[in-house]
Amino acid sequence: MELVSVAALAENRVIGSGDAVPWDLPEDKKQYRALVADEPVIFGRRTFEMFEDLPGTAQIVLSRTEREFDVETAHHAADVAEAIEIAASLGAERAYVLGGGGIYDLFQPHLDRMVLTRVPGEYEGDAFYPAFDEDDWALVDTESYENFTVETWERRD
Repeated sequence: MELVSVAALAENRVIGSGDAVPWDLPEDKKQYRALVADEPVIFGRRTFEMFEDLPGTAQIVLSRTEREFDVETAHHAADVAEAIEIAASLGAERAYVLGGGGIYDLFQPHLDRMVLTRVPGEYEGDAFYPAFDEDDWALVDTESYENFTVETWERRD
């Protein structure tokens, strides 16, 4: 199972403030949605609840509390191992990790790839993408857009 984190982060690693993203980048939303459209996604309960239009083919929600969801494609997972097991049981070869900050921290040691939207500037926020050692990763692609850049990183063996 390939695990890929997808995040938009400012120069100070901020990814969110409260229950919102502190910037509006419609073109980033479009490319992000296209990237994760055909695979299951993994995120925490708060991030799951932020979406009006859920991404991915299935949603795996990490929560310490057992939950039922009103969404047929949503599944509860208590930890990283269970989230990966659920994604595999859905026939997926890849799952996308979409946050929030605590979920990114939990999955960081397990990731194979990161797709990071780099947003210029520093923002106030209370959620951050985890720091990572670039020596453990190879930057394999960079795509520039008008107001942001998308970087693809692969874990070195």
